[in-house]
Amino acid sequence: MNKHQRQSFLGPNSESILRSLRIAIVGVGGGGSHVAQQLAHIGAGNILLLDHDRVEDTNLNRLVGATEEDVKRNALKVEIAKRLIRAIDSRTDVTGFDCLWQNAADVLHDCDVIFGCVDQFTERKQLEIAARRYLTPYIDIGMDVHEAAGRFIIAGQTYLSMPGQPCMSCLGLLPDEAIAREAAEYGAAGSRPQVIWPNGILASLAVGLMMQLVTPWFPGHNVTALLEYDGNSQTVTRSLKLDLLDEIRCPHFCSLQDLGDPFLWS
Repeated sequence: MNKHQRQSFLGPNSESILRSLRIAIVGVGGGGSHVAQQLAHIGAGNILLLDHDRVEDTNLNRLVGATEEDVKRNALKVEIAKRLIRAIDSRTDVTGFDCLWQNAADVLHDCDVIFGCVDQFTERKQLEIAARRYLTPYIDIGMDVHEAAGRFIIAGQTYLSMPGQPCMSCLGLLPDEAIAREAAEYGAAGSRPQVIWPNGILASLAVGLMMQLVTPWFPGHNVTALLEYDGNSQTVTRSLKLDLLDEIRCPHFCSLQDLGDPFLWS
């Protein structure tokens, strides 16, 4: 029996389509490890993993596939994700890059989809710029836990950024003040509250958007999408921001200078 038989509803040739895809996951921590696991389960054929971090004790509350033994041996996160993927589907061609993704950005050139699962606003902006240059769908996930009125609020979003459509800056997902604050605090140690279930929800939404995009299952895929998650009420809603920007052309990527390899323009 074909192990993917129960997802045959995805449409004719969906299995071969998934096998042919070249997918990058930038950041294989809390959110990216969920994406990696799900891509392996659905039968993605070629997965690139980019992350320079190693597993620590504080990762074990959310890093899918990581163990206490991995912490003891200071294992790379890309190593954990590769092991997880191959344990699920040994046919998957999976390559890990244990460096800053900017140092291996050339491998993103011919990807069909790029998942961004990074914490920093600056990195998310750089990833979207790279994806827009190569006209590649970019799916970004982000979450935060913050205190307000004496209680903690969990919130997040999953965004499908498509060439020619509103970008994350248009939607206010990359506030200038947050980017400036990150730059001012560059190199400072710190922690961001993270737990496993919001990461899992946002990652599932991200993989679902990709499946709508690449398989025959969904007639007329989303040109773009922004899904907002309220972790306190456990609800996901479609953002109204895209409706407000429906007639507005993105001013951030509207020049030929925004396309292709930047080194060719120099």
